[in-house]
Amino acid sequence: MMLKPEEIEARLEQILLKVERPGRYVGGEINSVVKDWSKVQTKVALIFPDIYDIGVSNVGLKILYDQINQRQDALAERAYAPWPDMEAAMRERGIPLYSLESKHALSGFDLIGFSLPYETLYTNTLNILDLAGIPVRSADRDDSHPIIIAGGHAATNPEPMHAFIDAFVIGEGEEVIHDIINAIMSLRGAASWRRSNLPIDEEIATPHPAARNDILKALAKIPGVYVPKFYQVHYMDDGTVSHVDTLMEGIANPVVKRIVAQLPPPPTKFIVPNIEVVHNRVSVEIMRGCTRGCRFCQAGMITRPVRERSVDEIVDAAEAAINATGFEELALLSLSSSDFSYVVELVNKVSERFKGRKLTISLPSLRIESVSIDLMDKLREHYSGGFTLAPEAATERMRRIINKFIPDEEIINTTREIYRRGWTTIKLYFMIGHPSETLEDVQAIADLCKRVISEGRKVAGMKVKLHAGVGTFVPKPQTPFQWVSVDTRESIVAKQKLLKNELKDRNIKLSWTDPEDTLLEAWLTRGDRRMAEVIYSAWKNGTKFDAWSEHRKTQAWLDAFAEHGLDPAFYTHRQRRTDEVFPWDHISAALRKNFLFQDFRQSLEGKIRVDCRLNCFACGILPTFANARRENPGEIWKCPEVKSPAHKSKVELPVFGD
Repeated sequence: MMLKPEEIEARLEQILLKVERPGRYVGGEINSVVKDWSKVQTKVALIFPDIYDIGVSNVGLKILYDQINQRQDALAERAYAPWPDMEAAMRERGIPLYSLESKHALSGFDLIGFSLPYETLYTNTLNILDLAGIPVRSADRDDSHPIIIAGGHAATNPEPMHAFIDAFVIGEGEEVIHDIINAIMSLRGAASWRRSNLPIDEEIATPHPAARNDILKALAKIPGVYVPKFYQVHYMDDGTVSHVDTLMEGIANPVVKRIVAQLPPPPTKFIVPNIEVVHNRVSVEIMRGCTRGCRFCQAGMITRPVRERSVDEIVDAAEAAINATGFEELALLSLSSSDFSYVVELVNKVSERFKGRKLTISLPSLRIESVSIDLMDKLREHYSGGFTLAPEAATERMRRIINKFIPDEEIINTTREIYRRGWTTIKLYFMIGHPSETLEDVQAIADLCKRVISEGRKVAGMKVKLHAGVGTFVPKPQTPFQWVSVDTRESIVAKQKLLKNELKDRNIKLSWTDPEDTLLEAWLTRGDRRMAEVIYSAWKNGTKFDAWSEHRKTQAWLDAFAEHGLDPAFYTHRQRRTDEVFPWDHISAALRKNFLFQDFRQSLEGKIRVDCRLNCFACGILPTFANARRENPGEIWKCPEVKSPAHKSKVELPVFGD
């Protein structure tokens, strides 16, 4: 029988003082929204499947929380993954996972939405469903259970989680979440609302008024919503996908992502955490999308087109959020903040608005080639910490391959000017494991880091520091590099060893990604439907918090592959055929596969493509969203018309059935 909120609270009182950081589990934060359940028709639980310290800052869930709670007929509450000590105590006391706002058990909600920005949250997602008393597999749920949806960048390839999620949101959620709620409400909501006023025993015994299958059929007809049960995957003898059929009329194949043509006003009443968290700050998204075309970057590909907010809207939102929260840091967010068309004007206006107030500004994502001296000077008053820049590669050859061509001299000049203006710490992001990379290319990373610190000392002395963050490349779905293989473990280890030996300066900090983490991410992001059984077995074998090194259980994953007769190398260490059907080809980010393949071919030839704000390369975005662009004209769409005849010419490439 489902516990009432007061029963959950009573049991929590017996365990909270015995677990680490009990503030994660109590709710009651400033700006959290608590509505009267008896007066709200549809209840939504939003879940970030990691601990509160990380999840409470997630921008995507902040946006959805704000959107849903603006409705009179719906509410949104939150839950996060409990740390193992809390989970053990909850299971021992029979406490199901609950929402922070009202302490209702998650199984009592109408809709549960997971944010999946990265793949190593998959086993936590299964664990949360189990802790909530909800069947882990979608096929095992009946009409009394909530509808389980998921979205986020990892949903670009939803297939590894197809067995556990009822419906995936492909693309942006601000508008489609209302479509989903309206569909559920029309079939289930009114009677669900009446049911919530019954005594608890009757409430549990009373089934939802609409069959789960009817609701899923309605969701499957919403643009941008993918319901896996209505699609059948066929395989070839070699284990690759042959094709995907739909099992129901009137649903899309492929399922094309949703976008919002014009960004809605950003949320301003951010929840103020009870405890210190990873990002205790106001975050305002200044633009969405990126036009740089880095071939390794999934986010830059799948969030096209670029849409910008106005400077006044950003500054007003920042002031409202700071007044509502008391935070002393403002993060101006985008994939490439210094590419915002009016970034200097923005920083000027923020500085003017908050002059004399204790406020620091952060621009978490800066492009080396667009960080001007003028911008640095404007940032001096309020900018905190160090600068983070991402060269990604350190040789001209590699930069051409990945389409991020930044000459060494530009990097040196930019970092020198940053040091000269008083900042003592710079973080440079690099990536190893790019296609055709050699040890000489890796050595160049070490050489560039040494040169940056040496030039910095010339203008600022021995106090300058450099943090070199070196990740390992994973070829992601919906990118030009989706055809390439993952670097081998042995090669990754050799490259990391070289960097460790070369970068021993006490003022240079080196961080890297463990090869096991890279391979796990690659298995999950590049997997097909068969990976669902691997994920399930790995979770049953104790894997969770896979993004945390202290919880890594590589052998459990390898055992799960063996149990189901799958070779991990099939997903990582093989070159894809040029005509291969990928497990995610029935999911569309509105980028033509021919465009991606052409870009891949150009990488092999060392050809670069300029910023597509300057020249359109016919990726597919404009025709897909032509109506939205016509209805929302103006500068918010930072994308030119196709002008170059070369881009309209016939390309001699395999036909992918675009």
